[in-house]
Amino acid sequence: QMGYDGLFVGRVDYQDKAAREELREMEMLWRASGSLPPPAADLFTGILPNVYNPPSGFCWDQLCSDPPVVDEDSEENNVDSVVSAFLQIAASQAERYRTNHVIMTMGSDFHYENANLWFKNMDKLIAHVNARQANGSRVHVLYSTPSCYLWELHRANLSWSLKTDDFFPYADGSHQFWTGYFTSRPAFKRYERLSNNFLQICSQLEALAGPAAREGPYGPGDSSVLREAVAVAQHHDAVTGTEKQHVADDYARQLAAGWESCQLLVANALASLSGSKENFVFCNALNISVCPLTETAGRFTVILYNPLGRRVSWPIRLPVKGAAYAVTDPQGQPVPSEVIPISNFTRRLRDDGSGATWELLFQASAPPLGFSIFTVSRLSRRDPRAPPTWTQVLSQPREIHNEHIRVLFDPLTGHLKEIQNLDKSISLPVFQSFYWYNASVGNDESSQASGAYIFRPNSSEPIPVSSSKRVSVHLVKNALVQEVHQNFSSWCSQVVRLHAGQPYVELEWTVGPIPVADGWGKEIISRFETTLQTDARFYTDSNGRQILERRRDYRPTWNLSQTEPVAGNYYPVNSRIFIKDKKFQLTVLTDRSQGGSSIFDGSLELMVHRRLLYDDNRGVGEPLVELGANKQGLVVRGRHLVLLDTVESAANQHRLLAQEMFMAPYAVLAPGGGSSYRRGQDSLRQFSALRRELPPNVHLLTLTPWDAGTLLLRLEHQFERGESANGSQPVTVDLLNLFSAFTIISVQEMSLGADLPLDAVSRLVWTPATGPAQPRPVPKLDPSRVTLQPMEIRTFLATVQYK
Repeated sequence: QMGYDGLFVGRVDYQDKAAREELREMEMLWRASGSLPPPAADLFTGILPNVYNPPSGFCWDQLCSDPPVVDEDSEENNVDSVVSAFLQIAASQAERYRTNHVIMTMGSDFHYENANLWFKNMDKLIAHVNARQANGSRVHVLYSTPSCYLWELHRANLSWSLKTDDFFPYADGSHQFWTGYFTSRPAFKRYERLSNNFLQICSQLEALAGPAAREGPYGPGDSSVLREAVAVAQHHDAVTGTEKQHVADDYARQLAAGWESCQLLVANALASLSGSKENFVFCNALNISVCPLTETAGRFTVILYNPLGRRVSWPIRLPVKGAAYAVTDPQGQPVPSEVIPISNFTRRLRDDGSGATWELLFQASAPPLGFSIFTVSRLSRRDPRAPPTWTQVLSQPREIHNEHIRVLFDPLTGHLKEIQNLDKSISLPVFQSFYWYNASVGNDESSQASGAYIFRPNSSEPIPVSSSKRVSVHLVKNALVQEVHQNFSSWCSQVVRLHAGQPYVELEWTVGPIPVADGWGKEIISRFETTLQTDARFYTDSNGRQILERRRDYRPTWNLSQTEPVAGNYYPVNSRIFIKDKKFQLTVLTDRSQGGSSIFDGSLELMVHRRLLYDDNRGVGEPLVELGANKQGLVVRGRHLVLLDTVESAANQHRLLAQEMFMAPYAVLAPGGGSSYRRGQDSLRQFSALRRELPPNVHLLTLTPWDAGTLLLRLEHQFERGESANGSQPVTVDLLNLFSAFTIISVQEMSLGADLPLDAVSRLVWTPATGPAQPRPVPKLDPSRVTLQPMEIRTFLATVQYK
């Protein structure tokens, strides 16, 4: 969909590569979607012969130690031996590939600082190898590019094997599975996810408010700083957590600078759209209940912006010092609210001995692609509107429930015991707890240690975090929320939470500092155990979109010899993991990328944090110890959302909820009482940029300014084919009458990367071994009837006029 003709990868599992070399299937067609009609998602994929390194003996960078080509008249002349060795490598490589074209990568990490060394030796190699043709050699060497090589493969007019799975997990040796980085640096992984969330909000508001967002009363707003920082954070040694600590600190610093620029832009846009110049406040530390404005002000406003194309209801939690508050919605109607104590876990995290001791909680709602403004006023205890104070039950809680879900706890141990879906009258025994794998430091079998890249536990049996069978628990319960606070150890706790009206269980976990004084690195997991008959199968998402079936100790394209029963079954979980039987499905949604698996039937686990004492020898050059701000060790907090449903209707819930987590609403605060943005302009307390909600299976993926007067717009069908009776149907949207914030004058459909008009995309057509598939012609665009098929993303440049 980006218009690419091919992809070349360096790293594939060593067993996969050996099997492919044997079968001469190093080059294939990778069908990346089962939903899009072929060949729309077919991408020619080649596996390079030597990762991305030069052939052995032919590395001529200043970082290498291979001898140069000496062709002078000298006793050191080595032309014959160099050419013979090269021809032998070329012949050997040709046996593993299908055409008479052979690719060799000449360079590696950090190379070409002194390019002259490389080119001087390659020039000599090319000349002397080609000179052998006079003696009957049939090898011709030339400088080339991946595009030229791909073109020759296409000209060969062969049919190619088809691959429909992915390349995870990757191992470069029998005890070297690169599955640790799926979790490494979990705080940075969350910051990256949040930053993208805020970037989308920033870009949307820039598109909706137009020039007023960039030049406004709060200063020059600029979304490019955050856009570039988020882009850099996608680097394969950034969000992965496989960088040195000072480099990770710098990535975070760049993101923070981007947030500051976007906050100015958001303030300008909100003032312009609402008609009121407020003293906007951005509380970046709400995850530890810190916000000076809400803690001190007797009255303030909450502006909730919703970046999704449908209305969203969202719980607001703000640190306060008062005992009772009145909350009103945009129409001035009262909104139920409660004040609850801030948990001991959070107070310990803040380590400040001061600050708010209470949290104000209310359920807010915001229209699609718009905002709602709520007013909050502190009440005196004698005020008749002041609700009765919250009640805290200290005994061992047996259950929490709302109108959709009931969660049962074991009264003896305090652990979660059962989840019931009251809407469907189904229940499932679910036990959840935290464990740690003891990180290997290397052993007689292999010297490989667990590190930033590599996950290698020294035993397949994890150790419970809680030293006793019983975890200490207490219950907080009122009309809006029911929570069970579980304390597993001094460094691991969890709140099991049900908000009123919420059809899922929220688990808010807090882990760290991971203790390592005993000399052992630790990899912390949250594990769920159920009675589901899962037949070694579990399911994870691919980049938050398609779902892939995983089978324990199995790979779809080769006969796996499993050498690491835990690490060799870990997969990346970007947004969700689930297990199911014939009837029921248990899904867990994540708030960041994590490693996950199902190590035995009926179970599901996610690695939430890791702290290691040894480097894994893959280039980081330091252990993953993350000391955190107070140098005692990093504390990480996150959320898992747990859904229990029938197999046939599970996607209807998890698709929409995962999108809600990924593009979450964002609360901006203000003391209130701001002046008019323009003289005589009425202030709006509610705003939506859409004339009507998007259908639930359509996601507004991108709305961002492009050139002057044009916007980039992407719509995404967020269901796969066949996973939902209603959600998986094609859906049609009228683009011209969708937005109220501006009028669309003209629309051009683009490739996914928006760098080419769609009708200018001309990809090479390849023949899969299963038979040819012809690309479909691009239909004439009718912007009033844009149809999306399951999993389809359509990209448009729209010329707009602001009202």
